[in-house]
Amino acid sequence: MHEASRAGVPAVPFAPLVVIPVYDHEHAIGAVVQGVLASGLPCLLVDDGSRPSCARVLDALASAHAPQLALLRLAHNQGKGGAMLAGFAEAARRGYSHVVQIDADGQHDTADIPRFIALARQHPEAVICGIPAYDDSVPKARLYGRYATHVWVWINTLSLTIRDSMCGFRLYPLAPVTRLAGEETIGRRMDFDSEILVRLFWRDVPVISVPTRVTYPSDGVSHFDVWRDNVRISRMHTRLFFGMVWRAPRLLWRRVTGAAVA
Repeated sequence: MHEASRAGVPAVPFAPLVVIPVYDHEHAIGAVVQGVLASGLPCLLVDDGSRPSCARVLDALASAHAPQLALLRLAHNQGKGGAMLAGFAEAARRGYSHVVQIDADGQHDTADIPRFIALARQHPEAVICGIPAYDDSVPKARLYGRYATHVWVWINTLSLTIRDSMCGFRLYPLAPVTRLAGEETIGRRMDFDSEILVRLFWRDVPVISVPTRVTYPSDGVSHFDVWRDNVRISRMHTRLFFGMVWRAPRLLWRRVTGAAVA
């Protein structure tokens, strides 16, 4: 069977949409939107229950840049994962084939969007996943802490294919993501990025990594809660480990045959 069919990607025209989950990043989101729109792609802002000052900024951006920029507003904060899942559903409703995920705080280089798109055109069945190239602005504790998650992801996939599972700059084929979201429960907060990538990998969706510059973050606002989010991430790794155990024979067979691994 062709990999695209096995991964659940239908033969539809390539139509990417940028989705940006936003929670109280009113000082950075304007520059991010300008960078995204410069790529020529349509964009969807998902307001994840932001405070009124941020909501007003998002309203103004959507009004100024319609129809290329749209706004989806969630009544209550659902977390990054919840906002992205809402964005995926809206992208599917609008008929898009792929979603580019990028953060609202300005840490990602929007000039790299064309590189992600070019790779996705060549490999429409794959997730194109950013590997951060950090500058000196990254907090050292966060930088070193990422490696614990990297190791757990390598254990839970029995593979080194996913080189970085925490970068929020990536491009998804929408069909397998929509199917996964309808069939399994995925973490809705800071555990989202790693969990969805591991679960897509388990479903034979290839992962292609691409380096991208990361500045941390431009508006000085981070919603990572050191205690709560680390607990969520630890629980997520535990769930995934037990999910890996019964999948281990197939994952090991994939390593032997090289099937569906990019």
